[in-house]
Amino acid sequence: MITVRRSDERGYADHGWLKARHSFSFAGYYDPMHMGFRTLRVLNEDRVAPGKGFPEHPHRDMEIITVVLEGALAHRDNTGGQGVIRPGMIQRMSAGSGVLHSEFNASATEPVHLMQIWIVPDRTGVPPRYEDRTIPAAERHNQLRLLVSPDGADGSLDIHQDVRLYGARLDAWSEVTHRLAPQRHAWLQVASGDITVNGIALAAGDAAAISDEQTLEIMATADAEILLFDLN
Repeated sequence: MITVRRSDERGYADHGWLKARHSFSFAGYYDPMHMGFRTLRVLNEDRVAPGKGFPEHPHRDMEIITVVLEGALAHRDNTGGQGVIRPGMIQRMSAGSGVLHSEFNASATEPVHLMQIWIVPDRTGVPPRYEDRTIPAAERHNQLRLLVSPDGADGSLDIHQDVRLYGARLDAWSEVTHRLAPQRHAWLQVASGDITVNGIALAAGDAAAISDEQTLEIMATADAEILLFDLN
């Protein structure tokens, strides 16, 4: 079963310096029909104006993943974690027992476009931690590259949950296939471009919640970037 979530059906917030689309209920956007999918709790697509951002604020007991699509995002937290995240990188912050952090557009002239992801952990109260990593472009070109996993397999960042996040940049008319194990589910997010999944067309910003499917056949009908969550 594939249930499509169109881009313009998502929640929307315009704070001037921040324009955000929310796949699931978040902050001032509440939709009881969209509170998350499995352990995927937040999937926000944010555009942050030059020099602006989120001042220091707390989190706890959440696995927070950031993918920058365009521009650069500066991170700093009270555990000493810091970095500037750019396209081609993946960032993970396990909030655990509690962390204070800030995120700002690292440029004074260019906007930053990013996806922020929250995953409910399988344990609480763990020590907070931060890590970012560059994934070579060739490893995501026309193939699904594991970015996040519960065990850090294949050079991915590890999180406290049985979720595997894959990323790919697809040339037009290229295809990738992903097989779901029994009782596994998927969320497929189109970051840019146009694709089909098992024959269903999705455009930039669209997503698909997938259950009871053994094989996902994904074809780009234009140059595209996708995120694929394999969830328990």
